[in-house]
Amino acid sequence: MKRIILLGATGSIGTGACDVVRAHPGEFKVVALAARSNRAAAESLSRAFGARAYVGEDAALRAVEENDADVALVATVGLSGLAPALAAIEKGMSVALATKEVLVAAGALVTARAREKGVRILPVDSEHSAIFQCLQSPGRAPVERLVLTASGGPFLDAPADLSAVTPAQALRHPRWNMGPKVTVDSSTMMNKGFEMLEARWLFDVPMDRIDVVVHPESVVHSLVTFADGATLAQLSPPDMRVPIQYALSWPDRLPADRAPLDLVRLGALTFRAPDEDRFPCLRLVRAAAEAGGTRAAALSAADEVAVTRFLAGSISYTDIPRLVADAVDAAPDLPCDSLENILAADAAGRKLAEKWNS
Repeated sequence: MKRIILLGATGSIGTGACDVVRAHPGEFKVVALAARSNRAAAESLSRAFGARAYVGEDAALRAVEENDADVALVATVGLSGLAPALAAIEKGMSVALATKEVLVAAGALVTARAREKGVRILPVDSEHSAIFQCLQSPGRAPVERLVLTASGGPFLDAPADLSAVTPAQALRHPRWNMGPKVTVDSSTMMNKGFEMLEARWLFDVPMDRIDVVVHPESVVHSLVTFADGATLAQLSPPDMRVPIQYALSWPDRLPADRAPLDLVRLGALTFRAPDEDRFPCLRLVRAAAEAGGTRAAALSAADEVAVTRFLAGSISYTDIPRLVADAVDAAPDLPCDSLENILAADAAGRKLAEKWNS
């Protein structure tokens, strides 16, 4: 039985993980769970699972430091997941990672610590889980390219001018039920840029060998092309419980009471290239990755502020990439080799984004 710590237990990923644990009571035991503010929900889960509950700003870190487990599921908001992830690695726990910012801002540091400790980072995002599953075939298989799929978001076929987009429109994702930050990032394709950077660190593949294709049906979750020309893909209905369960059960697969994929009913799967002129955030992430250091940490922080400001009505939708680009250009560039440097870059990115005016 795997012992699990759930960080971000009351959010969408945490709720999905709870569903997986309930479906497999003989496989998993929740020993601790953490929530930032939803005390009532955390205490309800604590009673249901017989687990210790932590609530507050430092809840996730305390849950890791004060408990032993086999896997820590990191599904917190933003960079708040970095310190708990590093603490879990230090204690020898596998990290089931759903918080993008951990690798976006600190990929070099986190993966180096994981290698030193012999710890697995298990991807929870559907796209990275798909790649991880495709790479499980036995034997040596040199990777040629990784291909991340994107739904295209709510503005895939919208008119070219997106300057009048409202928060309500940006939050209307066609396929996935996610929190406001990730939903807006999906609409700008910043989320997909972050996923490219995550893939770079998770699978040790250079950014110039990671592609994005728009796949509106969200059934093919990602693909891997190998050196012999073969391409493998992972397909499943759009349900986050599939990658959550695989991250928790790996290297095994457990049964699930979910409808299987019906290709005949689907009829067709479509793919197209992303329009990087309309969605420049992909280029911003590539540029930050190429620059290295803490540029990506500043970018991630600036984007979080930009999304908050857009949702509050203080900047327009098309201001988001402009704000982020300006903040990253002005932020100090530090080596990505310590928690202190990453937090300093994060703070600088936030401050610059908060002061920005169009």
